[in-house]
Amino acid sequence: MKREQHGFTLIELMIVVAIIGILAAIAIPAYQDYTKRAHVSEGLQLAAGAKTAVTEYYASNGAWPDSLTKAGLASAIGGNAVKSVALGSSGTLTVTYNGKVKDGAVLQLEPSDASGGIQWKCKKGADMDEKWLPSNCRES
Repeated sequence: MKREQHGFTLIELMIVVAIIGILAAIAIPAYQDYTKRAHVSEGLQLAAGAKTAVTEYYASNGAWPDSLTKAGLASAIGGNAVKSVALGSSGTLTVTYNGKVKDGAVLQLEPSDASGGIQWKCKKGADMDEKWLPSNCRES
């Protein structure tokens, strides 16, 4: 009389659990970096409107605005992962992030007048990890 086997053996179940653990160990950090990059992109989207206002102000006045209100924007710009978007005296936009990226992490957008057009350059600021930046903002 032969006895039929039903279900999986303990070894088979342990192998499946080990495989799932290895995949999770690889996937979770990759997903965390992906979400941080998405939050950094949110800051760039919020700064896009300010870039337009700064460019228009410079075209009209021949000088950089030194505040968001001078550029015709609200005095405070923020978002889900963005503490603030600030405007410096040389037209530099500074995006400061909250804990969803890294509390106090900074990305700067620096304008320059290049042969009749305004060129914007990304500069990694304090506590901003290079791997979180969009490809057009990376130095390498």
